[in-house]
Amino acid sequence: MKHDHHHSGVIAGDIAIVIGCVGALALALATALFLLCRKRRHIEDTSDDTSITAMLQVRPIPLTDIELATDGFHRARIVGKGRFWTVYKAVSSTGHVFAVKRVHPSLVLSNPGLSFSSKIKSLSFADHPNVVPVLGYSEAPGERIILTEYVDMKSLEAYLHGTTSDGKPLSWLLNWSLRVRIAAGAARGVEHLHGVTVLGIMHGCIKASNVMVDVNYVARVCDYGLAFLLGPGSNVCVEDDVYAFGLVLLELLSGRRCEDEGKVVEWALTLIRESRVEELLDPRIAVPLDGRALARMAKVASACVGNGRKSRPSMAQVAAILSSLELQPCV
Repeated sequence: MKHDHHHSGVIAGDIAIVIGCVGALALALATALFLLCRKRRHIEDTSDDTSITAMLQVRPIPLTDIELATDGFHRARIVGKGRFWTVYKAVSSTGHVFAVKRVHPSLVLSNPGLSFSSKIKSLSFADHPNVVPVLGYSEAPGERIILTEYVDMKSLEAYLHGTTSDGKPLSWLLNWSLRVRIAAGAARGVEHLHGVTVLGIMHGCIKASNVMVDVNYVARVCDYGLAFLLGPGSNVCVEDDVYAFGLVLLELLSGRRCEDEGKVVEWALTLIRESRVEELLDPRIAVPLDGRALARMAKVASACVGNGRKSRPSMAQVAAILSSLELQPCV
């Protein structure tokens, strides 16, 4: 498939428009959960690994405490299963609820020398309204466990492809403005991850199932920075995250699953190149009154997935454009 470089300049042009209408928002996120009464403080970027380690605030949690909070990892406590782990809903003796992600034994055994604790500690830098925070960890022979905030909300995948109890598609709930809100929030979350410390945090697995959506349709990115669990050779770069985010945008726009990404990308890019973006839009939602908003979001997706690796926009650029669209009145 030939890459279309026509849209590589669209990001720079849109940024100039965005600057005048996007204000700086400062939000503080305070988290108080089981065994983790900690107050996050601003940490300036530094390349000094020793200094970074000294300032990290997550700490190991005894496995016995986690077993108690999950009723011995009882199957009734399981709320999800994924590529890396089984997720349990844990409740402390004080009533605090959090998520326990128990890494699959096969990954633990295949990477015995993995510096698990230092990797998890580095993820604790992520502190943003559009990111689900890492709160702690536990290590024991044959056990690797990650503690995160418990997010009792549906994933974007569920909203786009799931159904209600009476069989109605949940996607009917996502009109154009809500899809833009979700896209902009998720973009800001990934942008934050990429800017954390000098090296940043690469997500490594951006997809609809890793974007949680709360009752106000605010997106929160989860399960980031965990490619290291697969062992050496599993490195992820910024451009990979940008491409994956572009697929999420296409999924939001079209309502189509991106499992067979080659076909979806080819189909979508053809419509965008030919200025037939209305045909790209999920038929379950109305075309926005201002078709320019749809075209701009489609062009952002195109720049993420249609350009060569070196020509892809940064997540800061993507987030700026999507945030400006979020502020525009639309249906």
